[in-house]
Amino acid sequence: MSFAEPAALLNVEAALACLRAAGEPTRLRVLALLAQGELTVSDLTDILGQSQPRISRHLKLLVDAGLVERHREGAWAFFGLAEQARGASAVRAALDILDVDDPILVRDRERLERVRGAHHDAAAAYFSANAERWDGVRTLHVAESDVERAVLAAVGSGRIEAALDLGTGTGRMLELLAGRVGRAVGVDSNRDMLALARANLARAGVSNAQVRQGDIFALPVPADSFDLVVVHQVLHFLDDPARALREAARTVRPGGRLLIVDFAPHAIEALREQHAHRRLGFSPETMTGWIVAAGLEPVSRADLPPSDGAGDKLTVSLWLARDPRIVADAVPQPSDLEVA
Repeated sequence: MSFAEPAALLNVEAALACLRAAGEPTRLRVLALLAQGELTVSDLTDILGQSQPRISRHLKLLVDAGLVERHREGAWAFFGLAEQARGASAVRAALDILDVDDPILVRDRERLERVRGAHHDAAAAYFSANAERWDGVRTLHVAESDVERAVLAAVGSGRIEAALDLGTGTGRMLELLAGRVGRAVGVDSNRDMLALARANLARAGVSNAQVRQGDIFALPVPADSFDLVVVHQVLHFLDDPARALREAARTVRPGGRLLIVDFAPHAIEALREQHAHRRLGFSPETMTGWIVAAGLEPVSRADLPPSDGAGDKLTVSLWLARDPRIVADAVPQPSDLEVA
């Protein structure tokens, strides 16, 4: 289902610029591929069977026309369809009328799947080498399925135009929320994790989410641009969680919401040494103070204790906050969370 807004009206000059940029066989194929998700020059070279200089030249023309966006991550650059440019909606509308059974497009999609398969295999190998870091912690708290149900309950069933996932890791939150959002962006500082997130999203068929390399303390996104911002199991790794929340709050639109998922206070010191945790959970008072200091309004909190009730296990807490810059009753209230 598409949540795209109606195509913006273009003047003659702008319309001609879009048509000139897209009106070439290779560039039209590139646009059709990028509609499936972000790709690198190398990816497109493999899929289209053309030289890197030729593909780079086509991409430059599309970027210059505002139809494609370029995002650099170290020595790599990822390309995706522009979301906000004047001609973006028109290009998506044009792509929607292409015959998906056209032999050229079918062949391109088959090659795209092979490229994505290679990405996933490489990323999965990295994850396997580091899986103990995640699995060792997950055994200490309630099942992930229970946490995800609580996340969905907190988010509610209402339409979300734009969502941001900070410290996206494997991209699981993006995948979980994909069916409820128009578009989503995940940010993480680790390129290997971003590779895994991209592979997971592609495998799950999620085409309305993108990931970016970025610093959680200086996010590569505009202010006031997201209806929902999620910070899932990230803050306990940080030296300055309050600063990260202030930066997260900067990106929340008026009336938007911030959902934080992390641990309640605990005393498992081994997590510092074995899993790089900087903080051993957060009390309701501490988190509420940070939320208020970030200019947001606390809405609710829920605790998910370990299923076996053991004292040496972790309790997962969810905090929901909102931007107070609209009338309070205009924001849907989650039915399954209780205000602490």
